[in-house]
Amino acid sequence: MDEKFRKFADALHPKFEQLIFMEPVVTGKLPKVVPSRGVYLFSENGSHLYVGRTGRMRGRYGDHSRPSANHNDAPFAFKLAREATGFLKSAYKTGPESRKGLSSNETFNEAFKAAKARIRAMEFRFVEEIDPTTQCLLEVYASVVLATPYNDFDNH
Repeated sequence: MDEKFRKFADALHPKFEQLIFMEPVVTGKLPKVVPSRGVYLFSENGSHLYVGRTGRMRGRYGDHSRPSANHNDAPFAFKLAREATGFLKSAYKTGPESRKGLSSNETFNEAFKAAKARIRAMEFRFVEEIDPTTQCLLEVYASVVLATPYNDFDNH
């Protein structure tokens, strides 16, 4: 392995352990001190579901869980709503199963609203990571190790 990459790789597991062993937020309200840049994890009943990364932790948590968050701000909730309504196949052209189309569907909107409420009730963990490359690699590392079912690194 190239030494430049090895330096990044060697830093991943210690950060991963900080993330996993953090006492989770379970109240839906973040503590006063939260890092701005880092990697976060949503879990429910001991199952790790979704890993993300951000340059604005407090705002990103709100994006995922705020009742007014739209389909572009809350991708995890959107995936949960797709699963709940059976609209599993992503559509990238205009149509009833596109993001815009589903946003006009009353049944889907109710499921999306419920998904955001569900996310607010989930365990939320986070770890600071300022370096964007390490942050990206840590997101992938954590999602692979934890086998988070709602992470998707597929191209559109």
